[in-house]
Amino acid sequence: MTRPSTLRRRIVIAYLFFALAICTFFGIVAAVAIEGVEDLLVDEHLRSIAAWASPRHAAGLPVEMPSDISFYHGDSIPEDLRNLEHGVDKPVFEGKVVHVLIGEDAAGEYVVVDRASEYKSIERTIWAMIIAGFFGFVALSLFLGRFIAHGFVEPIIDLADYVSNEGVSSNLPLLSSKDELGVLARAFADHTAELQRFLARERFFTGDVSHELRTPLTIITGAAELLVDQTADRPALQAAAQRVLRAASDATECVGVLLMLARAPDRINRPQTYVDDVIREQVARCRPLLANKPVELRYEGDNDFAVAAHKELLSSAIGNLIRNACQYTDRGTVTVRVEDYSVIVEDTGPGLSESVHAHLSNGIPTKPLIGSAGTGLGLALVMRICEYLGARLHVENNPKNGSNFRIDFTTTLTSI
Repeated sequence: MTRPSTLRRRIVIAYLFFALAICTFFGIVAAVAIEGVEDLLVDEHLRSIAAWASPRHAAGLPVEMPSDISFYHGDSIPEDLRNLEHGVDKPVFEGKVVHVLIGEDAAGEYVVVDRASEYKSIERTIWAMIIAGFFGFVALSLFLGRFIAHGFVEPIIDLADYVSNEGVSSNLPLLSSKDELGVLARAFADHTAELQRFLARERFFTGDVSHELRTPLTIITGAAELLVDQTADRPALQAAAQRVLRAASDATECVGVLLMLARAPDRINRPQTYVDDVIREQVARCRPLLANKPVELRYEGDNDFAVAAHKELLSSAIGNLIRNACQYTDRGTVTVRVEDYSVIVEDTGPGLSESVHAHLSNGIPTKPLIGSAGTGLGLALVMRICEYLGARLHVENNPKNGSNFRIDFTTTLTSI
């Protein structure tokens, strides 16, 4: 399983790679320097031995050497060391690489062999110190990386936690800080405050408009009811009056929903409402829409559950889905089901256009949205209500024909 890539981890890894790069660079430099110094010191050591031994050999004096250093002259030079160019070399002698100095004096050619230079032990000590320093520097880099990451990331985490739990206010951490985090905190607080003011203005505007519409809608509803009563003996006029009354009633319900949506979600009560009652009521209201159509409206409700929401909001959300399906389905079926704590409305209508998917994905519609083939005010209200209640609206085309609307109430359940 891949670990999440956090800012803290990125900082630590950056410090680690920096340490590895520095250690590698200085390791290469140290290796070149050690080899060069060793060669220089060993060469000087061999020349000093030759300068001491050659005159003694020419004078017939004994030339005593340590066990790891040999001085050969003339015919005593081993076969493997003959015919080498004068100077310092590293041939293979007696099964290992040795340092040799080939020179010539008045008595002939000589060879000085250093089988195990004392500088080898010094070199091993230096390499041990370099390796220890490498691991120490890497460990120190990890410690510094974690320390700096903690100091850099913790204020950001505190800021995010405060915003998540408390919201943006004048008490936001880091507002008084002079560094870049303070600039970020102040910019975030100003921008969020501006958004909150905008949302508040939009909420008040929606509430004011809805409130102003209630009075004329009440007058229209009263007048329509009076017309229905006075045209009992005139069917044609009464049918028109009933249409006006239904439209006024629907508009009144829509205004009531808008007024409720204009209030903050955390400032309203959420009574327990069973979806079965709401669906049966809305199915009954929508059946007259199919009076002259070869369309069957079916409700398959075997899994009732309760939702923490006002009945008006549930009725508007579910009713608009059923109403759209009935209005824009010319033949076939409209099916309402309840399963897995979701309300599903399926139809055999024309299906959804690309504009609907773009709109539901916060895109921009490419053409006007109408009815079941678009969103209209009805589906816009459904989307807004689902967002308000914390439910999720899923919309897709059926494989064969029609649309499939599903409202998932999993996060709004109260009891089953």
